[in-house]
Amino acid sequence: MTAVPEAGAGWRGRWQGARQRLGHSLRWRLVGLFVLLAVATVIVFLSGMQESFRGGGGGWRALARPLVAHYLDLATADLGTPPSIDKARQMVQRLPLRIQIDGPQVQWDSHPERAAWARRHGRDDDGAEWQSRMTADGHRVTFRLVPLPHERRARGIGWATLALLLVLVALAWRGVSSLLRPIEGIRAGVQRYGQGNFSQPIAVQRQDELGQLAQQVNTMAADLQRMLEAQRGLLLAISHELRSPLTRARVNAELVEDGEARDALLRDLGEMRDLISDLLDSERLTAGHAALQTEPTDLAALLREVAADEAGTPPLQLDLAEGLPLLPVDRSRLRLLLRNLIGNARRHAAGTPVVLGLQREGGALVLSVRDHGPGVSDEQLARLAEPFYRTDSARQRRTGGVGLGLYLCRLVAQAHGGQLRIERAQPGLRVSALFPQDPLPP
Repeated sequence: MTAVPEAGAGWRGRWQGARQRLGHSLRWRLVGLFVLLAVATVIVFLSGMQESFRGGGGGWRALARPLVAHYLDLATADLGTPPSIDKARQMVQRLPLRIQIDGPQVQWDSHPERAAWARRHGRDDDGAEWQSRMTADGHRVTFRLVPLPHERRARGIGWATLALLLVLVALAWRGVSSLLRPIEGIRAGVQRYGQGNFSQPIAVQRQDELGQLAQQVNTMAADLQRMLEAQRGLLLAISHELRSPLTRARVNAELVEDGEARDALLRDLGEMRDLISDLLDSERLTAGHAALQTEPTDLAALLREVAADEAGTPPLQLDLAEGLPLLPVDRSRLRLLLRNLIGNARRHAAGTPVVLGLQREGGALVLSVRDHGPGVSDEQLARLAEPFYRTDSARQRRTGGVGLGLYLCRLVAQAHGGQLRIERAQPGLRVSALFPQDPLPP
């Protein structure tokens, strides 16, 4: 009973998706404009010609009507009294006419098959336009137009015209596709640049405006790459230079007498050390998969190990699917991702358990951490994985650090070929890392 609604919903979804794709396709919009222009041109032309032929007052039909009436009067007189069948037959052979004679002496029809067709279909006539005349001896002569051979082929000509129009549309689509083909390359290149992949520039296929645009986008991407590399180099240099004095400061702090001041100093130095480690990890992970040391891993077993190491308050609840394949992952990076997600969820869990899950979703394995806290606003949700972004503008360390946790999680997921997904769980927030399913032998 439910199959039909589901199928209908599927068709509606596909139809809406197709409409959306067509609405965003410049190529199809141009082809549609061409088709509409062609159809509108044909309609306007035919309507104008038809109106000029049968228009009131000065139309061709209005001018021809008295001539036709006069000719039929002459033709009726030429048939004689009583009407001559031989003359009627000669007239039918010369002209596309059907002549019927009904009267006291002559009963004759030049096309009896048409009369039989009309009787079979319960009609008084065969649908052709007709006029009649009365002779002096009481005979009624009816004249009807008979379709000419070329008129019988009108249907075939119409289909041929439609086929030719479709061929023209196909040629127009091919021409527009050829003109706009560089846009596909530019779109793909911009998408790569937006993801931070500057290794493959956009191919410049032509020397027109689109080719110039591709070249300008490549130049912009090269400038952005140099700026990002300079920024990363500066950040790495500062982080490395800070490690040595920070280590010496911690050694000196250990010599301070026990007390609140010493504990506070060691705590601050530990937070600075963690911050520098996060910065260095984030810069290493920008290299993507090259920064990983992968090995076949049972993700469910790894999640149980991390849950045991991270035991605390609020407690962790495991929701792990069984029979999942081994995946090639960097265990240390995945532990970093899990620790950050669990720590972030616990800060906002409002005392409720944090759910740690692992499920299969299509062609990927999904590792998720969910809290039951108050959640975030739409603006905050869109920016949670940005570096140094925090929902707490006060940026106090005890309320969540400097905002690198989710950013590092996103880099870890992307380095493994996956992605980080952040969504409302109603209540709370669910953060999921999707890893492409590439099973390895156990």
